[in-house]
Amino acid sequence: MAIFTVKTRIYSGADSLSWLQTLHNKKIWIVCDGFLAGSANLKMITDNIGADNDTALFTDIIPDPPIATVVAGINAMSSVQPQIVIGFGGGSALDSAKAIIFFGRKKGIEIERFIAIPTTSGTGSEVTSACVISDPLTKVKYPLFDDSIYPDIAILEPRLVMSVPAAVTANTGLDVLTHALEAYVATGATDFTDALAEKAVQMVLQHLTKAYQDGAHLEARDKMHNASSLAGIAFSQAGLGLNHAIAHQLGGQLHIPHGLANALLLCHVIRFNSQDKRARAKYARLSKLCGLANFQSTDDFCVANLINYLRNLMQQFKIAGTLSALKIDRTQVLSAMDAMTTAALHDATLASNPLPASDADIRGIIHGII
Repeated sequence: MAIFTVKTRIYSGADSLSWLQTLHNKKIWIVCDGFLAGSANLKMITDNIGADNDTALFTDIIPDPPIATVVAGINAMSSVQPQIVIGFGGGSALDSAKAIIFFGRKKGIEIERFIAIPTTSGTGSEVTSACVISDPLTKVKYPLFDDSIYPDIAILEPRLVMSVPAAVTANTGLDVLTHALEAYVATGATDFTDALAEKAVQMVLQHLTKAYQDGAHLEARDKMHNASSLAGIAFSQAGLGLNHAIAHQLGGQLHIPHGLANALLLCHVIRFNSQDKRARAKYARLSKLCGLANFQSTDDFCVANLINYLRNLMQQFKIAGTLSALKIDRTQVLSAMDAMTTAALHDATLASNPLPASDADIRGIIHGII
């Protein structure tokens, strides 16, 4: 039996922040990073929060949120005792807010509502039951999946992402693509998640280049914001796979931004997963739906076209295809190989990959991007 549930109410499009005007006489706690704390984007949010509310900020968020940040956040939330928590920012801010809420509840800190407002079009965290927390001592990223951390409300305001630099737009956009492609072939995929994943891929291929070339292109930003959430819903229900299992280790050990890590691995993982007949057929179908091959083409031809298209897309976005091109020394990668391989094998996302992956398989893929 398959189950499909969308637990987050989504407000999207220009002026979607106006929904915040419905909040009255509430203690509101906004979780964001220090940069956003002084930004015009935060003012867009606070301008929509009525003066009858009591608003406080927690601005200690950093990339790859560590356990210490979560602990500090729980202590701060305990002091504020908010009724509403707003996670505001990229994946790190949203994941931090989720972890703080999750572990805060275990200490008896309850809230009425959790609102997620993303400022990048990439993680899909605003609609998922997932968050990732890092341990700087072990250099391991720990994915947490729990239905209790689904945001109650997601606000997809495209004006919040119009200032995102082109390189970040590309990396986060390829993160969306990875989410959709992994969900599409994951063991938990259903007709419902397939529909979302297919649409997300089509939207990324249609609009990411426009957003990359012109950050002020409102329609492209809007569509990419929506695609991110579609892919997020898909993978939250269907699962992810080998791409994320390894990407988490590239981030934890080598400090590579998550979207970029996914992009580096994507073609290699598609080629690996295509050894599975079902996955190969699904990649081929997606290639045809996106106009990368005709419907009479063989599955192998369609998958090859999909991989070539993705490689060309990365070149267009000036994304390096190897770790060495990112100035990461080969010896550094090899010295971390055992730790990365072991952690990838135990990563929660690997369980839903369409094809089992061995220690040797993971090492082979990492060697392929050195």
